[in-house]
Formats: sequence, structure tokens, C-alpha cells
Amino acid sequence: MDQLMGILRSNPFMTLFLALAFGYFIGKFKVGKFQLGGIAGTLIAAVIIGQIGVQVDEGVKGIFFALFIYAVGYNGGPEFFSSINRSTLTQVIAAIAMTVTGLFTVLFFAKVFDLGAGLAAGLAAGGLTQSAIIGTAGSAIDLLGMSKEAANSLKVDVAVGYSVTYIFGSLGPILLVTALFPMLYKWDLRLEAKKLAQKLGGGARELEEGEYMPLARAESRVFRVLAGSAVVGHGRSFLEDLYKTSLRVESIMRQGASVAVDDTLSFQPGDLVMVTGLSTTLQKCGESLGIEHEDEDELFSIIEESRVIFVTNKKLHGRTLDEVQRDTEGKSYGAFFTKLSRMGHSMPLLPKTEVHVGDELTLTGAKADLDKIETLIGYKSPSLHATEFMTFGLGMFLGYIFGLYSFHIGSAEVSIGSGLGCLLSGLLFGYLRAKHPKFGGVDTGAATFLQTFGLAVFVGVVGLNAGESALTTIKQHGITLFYLGVGVTLIPQVLVFFFNYYVLKIKNPVIAMAVVVGSRSANPAFSALLDKTQNATPVAAFTVTYAIANILLTLWGPVIVAALH
Repeated sequence: MDQLMGILRSNPFMTLFLALAFGYFIGKFKVGKFQLGGIAGTLIAAVIIGQIGVQVDEGVKGIFFALFIYAVGYNGGPEFFSSINRSTLTQVIAAIAMTVTGLFTVLFFAKVFDLGAGLAAGLAAGGLTQSAIIGTAGSAIDLLGMSKEAANSLKVDVAVGYSVTYIFGSLGPILLVTALFPMLYKWDLRLEAKKLAQKLGGGARELEEGEYMPLARAESRVFRVLAGSAVVGHGRSFLEDLYKTSLRVESIMRQGASVAVDDTLSFQPGDLVMVTGLSTTLQKCGESLGIEHEDEDELFSIIEESRVIFVTNKKLHGRTLDEVQRDTEGKSYGAFFTKLSRMGHSMPLLPKTEVHVGDELTLTGAKADLDKIETLIGYKSPSLHATEFMTFGLGMFLGYIFGLYSFHIGSAEVSIGSGLGCLLSGLLFGYLRAKHPKFGGVDTGAATFLQTFGLAVFVGVVGLNAGESALTTIKQHGITLFYLGVGVTLIPQVLVFFFNYYVLKIKNPVIAMAVVVGSRSANPAFSALLDKTQNATPVAAFTVTYAIANILLTLWGPVIVAALH
């Protein structure tokens, strides 16, 4: 055993990866709806392993946090800036109210219970479940001009405050939005979500439990025209007009030969007609066309494309899918909306769902048709699937440049630091990428990896370097910190929920709950809310408030350090 301990001490990077593996193993376990998660698990595992006396170079921690925070800004930049508009004003105010209330709650407890800057920052990171505060507070501590020992002591306090308060910080929002608030107002969130989906769908009723929207997959089928079919003697436009923009005649075979599909054509009994459309439309197509022939598909060789288009047209921001389809109807012949994604979340594909700049809209159809509609919506960008390292390097460089800037809040000097500098740079480059997708692209998978892995390595180094001093601090302040964490978690949510409900008039139950969890950047609670609603109706409100809260909460790290130092 002593030999193993010696190997781990002399190979800190090996030990770091052991902490990552052990931490993510711990994070996978669930208790009911609660799951600790890999980041908190890594910190706990690193603190435990760190008792053997492992020290990892501080430079490793700094570079991985910079990568993480740049990715946060880059991924969230498009939605952050597009969220600030009139249509989402009340939700933006709600997010600001939640984050500011959380900040003042932390500062109040710190003053009353005489907490240092490190413990207060950790209390904010865990109680408000914003892991990035650990890094931004640590960067601010490095700029205080303290001795290395004093600075390390404060950083240990940050890690301890986070680890003690994080569990209830994650559990509290789940209890509030899935149990307490609905019970208080006698809400059935599933029923309310169905009502909201019906409203977004223009009055369409859900077909059955758990399925609130129509099948959104576009596909092709072959039908044989019967003698008594309604289309006999009529042309292509007659059939397509029956289903508006939901159907396209691709090809016709008559007596074994292909027939040109144009406006002069009339359907005849025995024709084999290949049509493309949404699944729900094709299910009804046989009523007017004829009988489906599944074994005739090999006679046709039509190639379709599914294309993801990045929305950049400002005129479409805030418009519904129904309005977007009408606006592009003249050029969208044969193109079908099949998916809408925002910040990695699938949006309900319903007529009244709003489209935002930065969304990814998936369309299916012929290449020529997609080329036409792409110019009206935005454009497919190869930068979404490749990384432009020149721009990425420039973004990181500018982040460190921004980090050299400092300003005053009252008598306190606040230095931005490399963490916040890279966050601002990421926001800027993410925004530019949304405006000009061919500029500075970072592969979406790579950006997500940087964000997750960067934070995991950062907290792993924090935990390992904290070592024995972390346990000493937990023994001294553990119980007090836990109860203060409960207060930091619950007080802002309760106060701001009533503010939202009675002052901002956010009274739809699903939207009200989504705003609460988004304003707290509470991903576990959002997952629990989706389990309750069983559809995607909370996503829109969540993404707006999450984009705002994720940035503002990250900024509180240096603010807390400056206010309490």
C-alpha cells in the first residue's frame, strides 16, 4: 500500500485521472430523482484521494478552467444575446432577480456568520449550483496580492463550501418545482403541459398520454391510384393543395415508365405515385390518392436530404414556426420542418413555437428546395462540424488580455482575471459565430467536451491540492455551512417565484417552474421538471433564463471575493 501511495504522490497527473474516474463513478448513482453528477463527484473523490498529500501544478488548473469558461461563453453566447428582447423581457427580469437575490443572500449570511471570502464563494457555488464560481473566485483570489499560503487557504475554503452545500443545492430546486409549488397551487404539471402544448399547437389536442406533438419525421411512400380515387383527372396541385405545404409529389410511374411531374399532368387509375411529406400527412394520404404499395419502392430513385440550418435571419427571431413556414412558403416547396433545437435542447415542433436566432432548424427535402429556403433562414455552416484553430487561439488570447483589466466597486478593486476574461471572449466569439456561422467555428462536440472536461479537471486539481486542510475546515464549519447552504438554495427561489407570479405575471405553471429552474441554472431540477411534464414545453423558458443566469452567476465569484476581502 505504501508503494502505491508513493506512486500516486510522485505522479500527480496519474492521480488526477484516477480522481476523475472515481468521481464520475460516484456521480452515476441515483437516489430517487437526485443524482450527484460527475463534477461534484470528482471534487469529493479528489478531496478523499488528496489526503495522501498530492500536489498538482496550479498552471494545469488555470488552463483547464480557461478552456472550460471560454466554452461556456462560446456555447451560450448566441442564446444569451438573443434572449434580450421584448418578447422575453419578463423572463430576463426574472433571471436577473434570481441571481441578484442569490448574491445578496450569500453576502448577508457571510456578514452575519463572519464567513471569509473563500467560504462565502464556496457557499454561492454550491448553494446556487454554479460550479464556475469556484474558478472565477479562485482567479480573483490570485489577484489579491496575498501570500501563496493565504491564497491557498482561501481556495480550500471555496472547495469546502461548495462540497458541503452542493448536494442540497441540487436537491432543493427539485423539491420546490416538482412538489412544493405545485402542491401549494394545486397544479397538475402534466395536465398543464398538455394544455400549453395544445395552445402552442393552435388548438390541436394531444393524441395520447406522453405524445403531445405530431410525428415530425418526413418520409416518402408509394401509392397506386385507384379508379375511384379523388385525384383521378386532377393534377399535382390538386393533391398538394389538399394538404397545403405538408406534401410533395416526387415521381410518377405509368405503365412501367416514368412520367414528367409538371402542372399539365393528370392522375390516372393505375399510376404509381411517390410522395414525400410528414408522417401524419402520409397516414391520411390514402384517403384521396389510393392504396399504399410498399414493394414498389425500388422503381423510384429519389434522393432526399436532411439539413440542419443555423438560424441567423433577425426577421425570424420571435416568429412562430407557423409564421416562418408562411413567410417562406413561396420558396419552401418540398421542404419540411422536422426538428428545432436550442442550446442543445429539442424544442416542441408545434405551430406556435417561437424561433430564435441561434436555433438549429432541421429540414428535410430535395437539395434544390433546401438551397432555396436556406437563404431565407440562415445557412448550413461547415464550421459547426470543424474547428477553426486560428480563431479559437485568438479567442483564448483575447480572453487573457481581457483578464488584465480591473475596475472599482466602491472602494474595492475588482480584477476580471483570466477566468472572466475568457468568459467574455467566449461570449463575443459565440455571438459572432451566430451572426456569421462561417467565422471561427468550433465543432459542437469539441466545445461540449472542452466545457465538461475542462471543469472536471479543474475541480479535480482543486480537490487534490486541498488535501488534509479541507477536512479540517469541514470539521470547523461543516454544520453551519450546510444550514446556510439550505438558506441560499431556498430563499432566492421562494422570494423570486412569488415575485414572478404576482409582479411579473408569469402565471402559466409550466413556464413559471421552467423560469425558476432556469434562473438557478439548475440542470437536475430541469430534468425532473421534464419528467413531470412529459413533453418539451418547459424548454423555451428554461433556455432564456438559463442563458442569463449562467453568465451572471459566474460573475459573482470575483464580486463576492472583492466585497468580503
